[in-house]
Amino acid sequence: MSTLGHQPDNSLVSNAFGFLRFPVNFQPYDSDAEWVITGVPFDMATSGRSGSRLGPAAIRQVSVNLAWEGKRWPWSFDLRERLNVVDCGDLVFNFGDAQDFTDKLQAHAEKLLASGKRMLTFGGDHFITLPLLRAHAKQFGKMALLHFDAHTDTYSNGSKFDHGTMFFHAPNEGLIDADRSVQIGIRTEFDKDLGFTVLDAAQVNDRTVDDILAQVKQIVGDMPVYLSFDIDCLDPAHAPGTGTPVIGGLTSDRALKLVRGLKDLDINIVGMDIVEVAPAYDQSEITALAAATLALEMLHVQADKKGE
Repeated sequence: MSTLGHQPDNSLVSNAFGFLRFPVNFQPYDSDAEWVITGVPFDMATSGRSGSRLGPAAIRQVSVNLAWEGKRWPWSFDLRERLNVVDCGDLVFNFGDAQDFTDKLQAHAEKLLASGKRMLTFGGDHFITLPLLRAHAKQFGKMALLHFDAHTDTYSNGSKFDHGTMFFHAPNEGLIDADRSVQIGIRTEFDKDLGFTVLDAAQVNDRTVDDILAQVKQIVGDMPVYLSFDIDCLDPAHAPGTGTPVIGGLTSDRALKLVRGLKDLDINIVGMDIVEVAPAYDQSEITALAAATLALEMLHVQADKKGE
């Protein structure tokens, strides 16, 4: 049976498009959008291979391959009919000035959140999550962090701008509650006494998805949740295009099932990001495609909560 009748009308999009061909709105603060996508082309805090500043463009470009579906399997509804999403393009800041970047991202996020919008943000390196958490904490108070990664990013020995120190600073600044936060897919050394529940990649690969999600719900409880997905949570076989790849990670299938399963947990996800896509190291765009697909699943989770 043909699916042509279910395709979104992209006849007015031309060659300028947002993620998944969502409308582009460079002044989203006064719009009627519910979720706003922001690209953050920043990788000055990278400790490994640079290049994630090109991540937002790569994610948007490959998302065209996902745009033709109306009802995306296995969801039973058309995302566009339930959720009003716009793409506001990339954050503009003074290149080479990490402090200016930090201030402008936080100000942008604060303005969006104050206007009733919620954010899905494409990095860039993982440092971008810290100014985002500062903005979200002003709006929602202390949050639980649900964090997918190969690294905990709780290291205390980095510089002020470092993509491995955000979740050391965030609890100390009162932005997140480490005791109510979960880190999934970790497979590098970390401090076990910081309070985070760490579900390392070996156990996440061996346990059932339902069992993992039940533990996530038990830990985060009814706190507002910020969801941060570093693409290096996936094994390099599924996501080679990243700055600090570590073998032994999650498959794209398992990651999708974990993200998709959040719809059944009755948790309040107040903000989301996907970071560390570095297209210079990618093969056939599979890393960007994984990130774009995970982003789409995150939005479906939000749309599912709204119901019909």
